[in-house]
Amino acid sequence: MCTPDESYHGIVYAEKFGKMGYIQKAVAQLMRDLGTCQAPMNAFILNLGLESLHLRMPRHCENARKVAEYLQSRPEVGWVEYPGLPGDKYYELAQKYMPNGTCGVLSFGLKGGRDMAVRFMDNLKLVAIVTHVADARTCVLHPASHTHRQLNDEQLVEAGVRPDLIRFSTGIEDAADIIADVEQALAAAK
Repeated sequence: MCTPDESYHGIVYAEKFGKMGYIQKAVAQLMRDLGTCQAPMNAFILNLGLESLHLRMPRHCENARKVAEYLQSRPEVGWVEYPGLPGDKYYELAQKYMPNGTCGVLSFGLKGGRDMAVRFMDNLKLVAIVTHVADARTCVLHPASHTHRQLNDEQLVEAGVRPDLIRFSTGIEDAADIIADVEQALAAAK
């Protein structure tokens, strides 16, 4: 506030804007670096979500574990990563540091690679294709055909994104309904 901000042309907010210095810094620098300032209604809704997060997380964790176990049993699935699964590389650490459940997000890959993953995504009915985490609804993303679609398979691997990677964030729906949607999408993707 009182020293030059080299990232913003050496401006000293307190000198340049006086009483408005803090809000100008928030808009000029913090908004640039951290994102936009929330509208009041958006902040209210976010707060509601945060206040009920402790009630939703056990269901997210339970559903993720059930979906991960189901996916592990499927012949179409090449790999599953979920720290709540015995055998996962982070399982022991998860047991130590997260004894009440790990998380609601898991990742997996289909043996049919990128093309099968795209077909799988196209056939989901209940699961939403969006990038949310800890949403009340189950959300899924296939980075190779969505956020990183401009990259070929070799570039994806160089970036640390497997072409068959599907990121799955379980919601609070009934686990049987989530699994049924995954099952029908897998069948349709073959």
